[in-house]
Amino acid sequence: MAEIIASSKLKAVIGTGITGLSVARFLTRLQQPFMLFDTRMQPPHLDVIQREFAGVSLQLGELNAETLLLADEIIVSPGLATDDPALVAARAAGIPVIGDIELFVRHARAPIVAITGSNAKSTVTTLVGEMARAAGVKVAVGGNLGTPALDLLADDVELYVMELSSFQLETVSRLGAKVATILNISADHLDRYPNMQAYHAAKLRVYYGAEQLVFNRLDPLTQPPLAQNARPITFGGAAEFNHFGVLEKDGEDWLAWQLTPLMPASELRIRGKHNVDNALAALALGKCAGLPMDAMLQALREFRGLPHRCEWVTSKNGVDFFNDSKGTNIGATIAAVQGLARLPAKLVLIAGGEGKGADFNELVPALTGPVRSLVLIGRDAPLIEAAVAGRVAVIHAKDMLTAVQLAYEVAEPGDAVLLSPACASFDMFENYADRGRKFCAAAEALAS
Repeated sequence: MAEIIASSKLKAVIGTGITGLSVARFLTRLQQPFMLFDTRMQPPHLDVIQREFAGVSLQLGELNAETLLLADEIIVSPGLATDDPALVAARAAGIPVIGDIELFVRHARAPIVAITGSNAKSTVTTLVGEMARAAGVKVAVGGNLGTPALDLLADDVELYVMELSSFQLETVSRLGAKVATILNISADHLDRYPNMQAYHAAKLRVYYGAEQLVFNRLDPLTQPPLAQNARPITFGGAAEFNHFGVLEKDGEDWLAWQLTPLMPASELRIRGKHNVDNALAALALGKCAGLPMDAMLQALREFRGLPHRCEWVTSKNGVDFFNDSKGTNIGATIAAVQGLARLPAKLVLIAGGEGKGADFNELVPALTGPVRSLVLIGRDAPLIEAAVAGRVAVIHAKDMLTAVQLAYEVAEPGDAVLLSPACASFDMFENYADRGRKFCAAAEALAS
């Protein structure tokens, strides 16, 4: 690796994961000098770094404040908490600490639809992207979902649709989106944030500088700060003025704008009440972005949903299996349970994993009644069991295969087995997708 060169234009890129590599490649295209840092001694993409950035200084292990002070700007990956002592020292010395999204905003030349929330970000982001494509708009979709933000930049893009996490928003000063939304707020990432207020404050940054605001009328925490001047459009619940909601027509629920029915909710291919809200949110965002209604409704009718998000897997002897492995926090699991509950039939819920500091007592009201039995896996299974004690029957399983078999044994015809863990996956699986694939394989393998 080359020597560190002090320069008033030197950048420090911290983190060499997917986001960090996208930043490094972007700076290379700009012919901008930079240093690379990673707090891990053996980062996963070390071979790529050595091959693509052989002339760039690389420092591994604990961040060195003296080295960071050589940079005029620090670009930190979202996985690293910004309260690291070296970053605190750099900010105290007047060095800006930003993320890839701030860098992206500086260079994007097309309007941005910015989407955040505790749950459903990926579904709504993908839906708005599909709506734009149906309208013939040259759209780029990514951010926290799929393609890193800086890899999306192109001269011919007409609209950016961006999923943004709270970690990414921490380092954004003024996003300036064409339209911005917080879909919902529930407890998440409390292993990183000291409390819900800090997590909520990070999410609210999505509204800074936005031209048009969209929020969830049923969730007060999604409401923009009072200082925002843009007139908001809302979604969720019953239809009313300046609002996307649901109204009854000919004995069935319809998606509606104000009091104008748009399409029957039954025509959605994505299942559950929470997905009706997702569809309404996408319509609100698309309208604010200037997309035509016909194209948006066409995209809604054709959208089949995303893998691992209340995805129907199979049916065995009258028992349906749903994979909601992306349900990595309590709010997501509550939404999945409420969306799929079909009384008098019941759900058998498979949950557990790495709880990220969540309070599992919040699960109890949603599980009591709709859930026949709770099959627990993973590290924090005892914490969930303690929370639901005496309210929901609990079974423990050592692995996913056993969990699916036990869930099937207690389910009755008409029931559904739902994997929605309310936890992260890293204690037992590579990631949530690996967890979901193992659930699907175990369900498919059951004898009919």
